[in-house]
Amino acid sequence: MFSFGVVSVLLALLNGLGQSIFWWSVLWGCIVMFLVSLSLWFSPLGLASCWGEFLVVDSFSFSLVSLTVLVSALSLLASVRDVQKMDNKCVEFAFSVLVLTVVLVFCFGVGSLLNFYVMFEFSLIPILLIILGWGYQPERLQAGKYMLLYTVSASLPLLILIIMLLVKGGSVFWGWKLLGFEWSWLVTLCASLAFLVKLPVYGFHLWLPKAHVEAPVAGSMILAGVLLKLGGYGLIRFFYTLSLFSTLTISIVFCLGLMGGAVASVVCFAQNDVKALVAYSSVGHMSLVLGGIYSNTDWGWLGCLLMMVAHGLCSSGMFFLASETYKCYSTRSLFLVKGGLVLVPGVSLCWFLMCAINMAAPPSLNLWGELMLGISILSYSMTFALLSGVMTFLSGLYSWYLYSITQHGQYPLWLRGVIVAEEYISYVISFMLVFLLGVTGMMLMLFM
Repeated sequence: MFSFGVVSVLLALLNGLGQSIFWWSVLWGCIVMFLVSLSLWFSPLGLASCWGEFLVVDSFSFSLVSLTVLVSALSLLASVRDVQKMDNKCVEFAFSVLVLTVVLVFCFGVGSLLNFYVMFEFSLIPILLIILGWGYQPERLQAGKYMLLYTVSASLPLLILIIMLLVKGGSVFWGWKLLGFEWSWLVTLCASLAFLVKLPVYGFHLWLPKAHVEAPVAGSMILAGVLLKLGGYGLIRFFYTLSLFSTLTISIVFCLGLMGGAVASVVCFAQNDVKALVAYSSVGHMSLVLGGIYSNTDWGWLGCLLMMVAHGLCSSGMFFLASETYKCYSTRSLFLVKGGLVLVPGVSLCWFLMCAINMAAPPSLNLWGELMLGISILSYSMTFALLSGVMTFLSGLYSWYLYSITQHGQYPLWLRGVIVAEEYISYVISFMLVFLLGVTGMMLMLFM
């Protein structure tokens, strides 16, 4: 019996050690892949050059691949206290994040329309498992149902379009321009709908706040940091291939997208949940990305790339801070989260940096992205000057509102006398240091 007990203890220790090794191996593997992807930005290959018929190698793809692996590493680092130390099925969680990362890397790298669609849809499975398996509340089932219904139903016309293109042309790859396709307005609608839901634009966005509120911190970071960028990436690739920028449908979607972005920015002030406010701010920023894509200018596409990278990093950091705020206050309500500047001044500094980046304060990537997108939208039509100006102003206003309402004032009565652990503050600061190092690396690569 004694020997059996010793063997059981050794097996338990080895099992726990193996879980820890697997977790940190995946995390450091993502960091190494991020550094490798940054080095590949200096490749002499030009835009839309292919390795055979499988991979598309250009700066647009590599920048989003770098963003994917960096956000995945940060999501694992943000879940150390919740999943890895609590032994909350950490192997399954790390494996789900790893599978999602691999799928997204291939989604940004494949050269075929059909392969892109397969990876585009397959990415729903790991994120759905993360939301359902490690979500906070029973409402996560409804959030997963909303996400599936919106994304899958909107992508079915895209599948029909891809099949029609394959029948017409035999095989379709990025960079091929298929001119003279019949029913251009219908083709435009089929090619846009799936990506407009994924982006998302206002009107197709209802699944996003529900998914963010119910998802764990890693799910929110990957969802906002990477998965939403599939919409902008797919729009640029498909519309370059199909040459559909001159249709009336594009102008209508352009107007509705910018108006919806202004409405979503106003809706941010009506939210009482920190996560919901950050989720609605994503809708407003992605409306500017939609305007840059539909402007059909190189300046707009580069601004779209900068905004997607900047928003992916900024929203990931804000969702992490929202999660840590919930652990400290046991609530995310803006009516109760007060006095962070007095309670945890180190974390308050992190909130200030994230809110400043979100409002496009210099020298952040958001500033350059919003400038380029604003210029490209005005080059399309001066009638959108008011809408773009309102969205930029409201972006700064709700970022300032979020910081002031959570960090100023008197903290709640139940927190008086509670001493915040040094481990908590050091954990948040260490995460933000890794985050800022990743942001600095992305900025250097984008501007060199």
